[in-house]
Amino acid sequence: MSGYKFDFFISYARRGSVQKWLLNHFHQKLIECLADQMAPTPEVYVDKTMSRAVHWPSSLQHALRHSKIMIALLTPHYFHSKWCLAEWSSMLAREKMLGMANSGQPGGLVYPILYSDSQNFPPEGRERSWQDFKEYAHPDPCYQETRQYVDFHREVTRVAIDLVDLLQQVPPWRSDWPDVDPPNPVLPTPVPLPRF
Repeated sequence: MSGYKFDFFISYARRGSVQKWLLNHFHQKLIECLADQMAPTPEVYVDKTMSRAVHWPSSLQHALRHSKIMIALLTPHYFHSKWCLAEWSSMLAREKMLGMANSGQPGGLVYPILYSDSQNFPPEGRERSWQDFKEYAHPDPCYQETRQYVDFHREVTRVAIDLVDLLQQVPPWRSDWPDVDPPNPVLPTPVPLPRF
């Protein structure tokens, strides 16, 4: 398939509470707020489930390759995940190919959202300005019944406005977008079986 299929690709590490927060609150709220800002509603990819017999690394890589902008949910584990780093590196390589995210054109295709920490991020994780959501990092469903959820909605609306603006600068899709593969897992040396 050629061309874009998704407007946004959400990249996140599965450790900690960020996945629960994403699925309980952020994903659906983002879609609602994007629908308030643009028609038709932009397509958002998040890897909640996959069909049986799908090679999931290829499926993720394909989805990112056909997405316009990557939303990175930053946590300490994000920068320890080989898959997240491959997604991050792929989009940075795309920006470099396009001459984006530099002193001449500071805007880019990676939209970071700070979910937790930031003190323990590597330098490349601190070079981008992010939207700080640490105050709204409550993963449990009961968060929707609190007064602070109104503020959360307001902040997601701001993100949606930013993202719709960013869509205007996305270049046409190219078949030669760079893909950075995650490193192959290191397989343990097999233990020799005893001879009887």
